[in-house]
Amino acid sequence: MFDSLSEKLERAFKMLKGQGKITEINISETLKEIRRALIDADVNYKIAKEFTERVKEKAIGRSVLTAVSPGQLMVKICHEELADLMGNQESTVALTANPTIILMSGLQGSGKTTFSAKLANYFKNKKGKKPLLVACDVYRPAAIQQLKTLGGQLDVEVYSDENEKNPVKIAQAAIKQARLNENTVVIIDTAGRLAVDEQMMNEIAELKKVINPQEILFVVDSMTGQDAVNTAKAFNDRLDFNGVVLTKLDGDTRGGAALSIKSVVNKPIKFVGTGEKPDAMDVFYPARMADRILGMGDIVSFVEKAQEQFDVEEAKKLQKKIAKNQFDFNDFLAQLQQIKKMGGVKDIASMLPGMGNSIKEGDIDEKSFKQIEAIIQSMTPEERAKPETINGSRRKRLASGSGTNIQDVNRLIKQFEDMQKMMKMFSNKSAMAGLMQRMGKMPHGR
Repeated sequence: MFDSLSEKLERAFKMLKGQGKITEINISETLKEIRRALIDADVNYKIAKEFTERVKEKAIGRSVLTAVSPGQLMVKICHEELADLMGNQESTVALTANPTIILMSGLQGSGKTTFSAKLANYFKNKKGKKPLLVACDVYRPAAIQQLKTLGGQLDVEVYSDENEKNPVKIAQAAIKQARLNENTVVIIDTAGRLAVDEQMMNEIAELKKVINPQEILFVVDSMTGQDAVNTAKAFNDRLDFNGVVLTKLDGDTRGGAALSIKSVVNKPIKFVGTGEKPDAMDVFYPARMADRILGMGDIVSFVEKAQEQFDVEEAKKLQKKIAKNQFDFNDFLAQLQQIKKMGGVKDIASMLPGMGNSIKEGDIDEKSFKQIEAIIQSMTPEERAKPETINGSRRKRLASGSGTNIQDVNRLIKQFEDMQKMMKMFSNKSAMAGLMQRMGKMPHGR
């Protein structure tokens, strides 16, 4: 996410030379590179030009403090402008009615149905609400079943009527049922198309008119870049939606949609989808995203993710085991899986200050984590609990059982032993912090 843009902006800032003040002369080449980086990221040329003009206006004549380089000052100014470009303040769904009706809109393939389920999961588990999902896509054969399957996995009620082909009637009946069942949020999944067409726009406009939703969200695939922005404008002209959802932000996206869409439709990005799991979504924070684009990390989001997965009682038990030098492969596997629940390892690392632009493809090989899991899961209960029993013949068996080689097994056991020693040494201080840090460094690949 934004890797290419981050690298190009970093290079642009390094070009800035000069002392005392930022002048039009020493800033010109840097501004050209910033504009080029934005255009390469699929940001509209006009928006990129206006962005660099605002940066120039803020920067020219600014005195550079002794402790701050011109490049650092430019980073600060660009950070402010990037956050402003993306909306400046976070904006979420206002639950102003009971039930609050949310109408989902977007093109086919944008991830609308999946995100509808994620949103229901978000309201249920993070906001303590009782959501109802409504299947109003009567055209795509698998849409209703997909929503039912997702609802079943999340233990969220799904309303559908496969005999009814009128989405408006389905939505009306669902809202009536929601009031009877005391659902507090109703999320209506609508049909998408491969392109904007009049039939689809008329249908969703009629839905809006009849059910009068409190919130209309436009779901867009962030990997489509400027096309996403153009589609958003077409939908907004007809629906006047409240906000945007960017899906697949964990994919190979250049970032153009995230950086352009607010300027074009003047509506905030409210949520982002960052993976396939039910909880792989986040509220969109413009300032935090600007942090990540500029390689500053996003430590606030990192801490929030860690807190969601942190179990105080389990941590206390682990602390006692570490103090008694009883930390084993069962504990190691549990901690590894806890880190994985926080998200992709590269995504987590990119949240740490100074790590964003230093992470290249292959620097963190997520396959190595799977390799570690495979080796541990090939162990017998005795071997997991008593690592010292794993002799030469057992190591060969583990390599064969996990699809790795003896060197991989030896490397893992050596690193595990080193970790045990380290945790014993620091058991009275920050053992958990040391464990997390060490685990992040463990995989080396083959």
